[in-house]
Amino acid sequence: MASYNVAVVGATGAVGQMMCRVLEERNFPVKTLRPLASKRSYGKKITFKDSEYEVEVLTDDSFKNIDIALFSAGSDTSLKYAPKAVASGATVIDNSSAFRMDPGVPLVVPEINKSAISSHKGIIANPNCSTIQMVLALKPLDDAYKLKRIVVSTYQAVSGTGKTAIEELLNQSKAALKGEPTVSAVYPHQIAFNVLPHIDVFESDGGTKEEKKMVMETRKIMDLPDLAITATAVRVPVINCHS
Repeated sequence: MASYNVAVVGATGAVGQMMCRVLEERNFPVKTLRPLASKRSYGKKITFKDSEYEVEVLTDDSFKNIDIALFSAGSDTSLKYAPKAVASGATVIDNSSAFRMDPGVPLVVPEINKSAISSHKGIIANPNCSTIQMVLALKPLDDAYKLKRIVVSTYQAVSGTGKTAIEELLNQSKAALKGEPTVSAVYPHQIAFNVLPHIDVFESDGGTKEEKKMVMETRKIMDLPDLAITATAVRVPVINCHS
């Protein structure tokens, strides 16, 4: 069986850690693992398949001899470094929104449109977390009946924002239960024992960027450019598990 040199960009973040865990759980044929992150994570250790790997600082030269690069460090990082990874010979699977709507980049949920992978030019985009859940349910319905309109509400855990959001929820919850004041840095308002009626930023039409992602990404994945979709996205005080 072939084995691959795999880089994980954002390896110390919540999603990056989960990527490493899933690679191990599924016994993906990893020859070597290269965990990459920002300078503040330099020297941290990651255990993978009983071996310890030291986190390296992400640079232009991080992708030499890498076959697959998994990116989960935000759109700015992906936009800057994904093309460099491709130029080094790696195939990039990007978890940010940087390339999702790029017409030259396939946006793939394997159970729905795995054939789109064959058109990639070095970068494969991974959809929004809630979009993935939704299209898995919608595809068989569309195959059987043909969809006309979708109305969807999502209630998303703070893990979608990352480790700092998880820490903020935990710290606010502890403070609130003690009757102490809470500090909000990640979100514009207290998230503990609260719901925030928006995810990401508001757009000029009154919707949010997260809601727009669900609309546009669903249309692209399912190849239904005119599908009518109304989406509502709400942040809830739960660590993990969107609903």
